[in-house]
Amino acid sequence: VQLQASGGGLVQAGGSLRLSCAASGFSLDYWALGWFRQAPGKEREGVSCISPSGTNAYYLDSVKGRFTISRDDTKNTLTLQMNRLKPEDTAVYFCAALYSHNSSAFYTNLDDYDYWGQGTQVTVSS
Repeated sequence: VQLQASGGGLVQAGGSLRLSCAASGFSLDYWALGWFRQAPGKEREGVSCISPSGTNAYYLDSVKGRFTISRDDTKNTLTLQMNRLKPEDTAVYFCAALYSHNSSAFYTNLDDYDYWGQGTQVTVSS
């Protein structure tokens, strides 16, 4: 079981990045997914989470209207489209998966997640 995050990089404020998380060794059916981030000296926080069905999603207040989470279970992939990036979005971004029989629930508590990707660095310059 492995999650592989990619797509991070250096971008100017106002720019966009698209993060991807590829799952291998298991199917994403019945798995709630999430993107978390950790900035230097800060705790890891939930950025956006999505239910197994894909019908419900959560967004951190500071990213609402700028980030969009999506999943493609046929490709075993989770995506985070990040637009209008700000310097405060600078962090290492992690994807995570949680097995859930509740197809409509998303989960924001990082301690609930079963598997984590290795993280991808996002740096937004001012």
